[in-house]
Amino acid sequence: MSDEDKGLPELRPCIRVAVDGPYFVSGEVTLTVRMPVHNEHEEAVAWAAGETRSARATYVLCRCGRSVNKPFCDGTHTKVAFDGTCTADRAPGATRRKVYRGVGIVMSDDESLCAGYAFCEPHGSVWKEIRATADPAVKERVQQQIADCPSGRLQYLGAPAEKSYPPTVAAIPDGPFWVLGGIPVEMPDGFRYEARNRQLLCRCGGSRNKPFCDGSHRRLAFKASA
Repeated sequence: MSDEDKGLPELRPCIRVAVDGPYFVSGEVTLTVRMPVHNEHEEAVAWAAGETRSARATYVLCRCGRSVNKPFCDGTHTKVAFDGTCTADRAPGATRRKVYRGVGIVMSDDESLCAGYAFCEPHGSVWKEIRATADPAVKERVQQQIADCPSGRLQYLGAPAEKSYPPTVAAIPDGPFWVLGGIPVEMPDGFRYEARNRQLLCRCGGSRNKPFCDGSHRRLAFKASA
């Protein structure tokens, strides 16, 4: 903790979305970098850790995609008339999730959260693989593929339980913010989306499912090394 943060009251982890502005992160949330790893077939197979910054009591992250001080906000959203209107469905995720049952595992799928990172696709896709989870090796592989889905589109129930994370925001190079550890995301009107272990927040400014990422950073050729 820096000298300027000393003496501040303890804050619970939270991300607050400003009207047409940035993300305000509070509660000593670690800020780091994570990068997808691809195999020789260009399939996403793992995540690699990058630079980790010390947790601060609060910090402000760019949401418009135009800051020259990424990942932090520099006020550019006010100069470019950023439209940060959030349109993501506010209904409970259970109203959208489809359920797929395997042997010793139950997978649920909220397609509205997909950001196209494709950890679900190797080995013929998890939707096909889950039918073969009587094989312990297949079950273990499916669990890992689901756990690597950064948006939380895919979730599973079964032993072993899904890994829990300390409150963390990971900047994905040229992509969104990967929010880990059940940090609530609060809208300007006070509404909070249900907290999830894994979720992706848009930082290119172009998602049609704000505040969540829908993969638009690829369409826009968004660039942000961290």
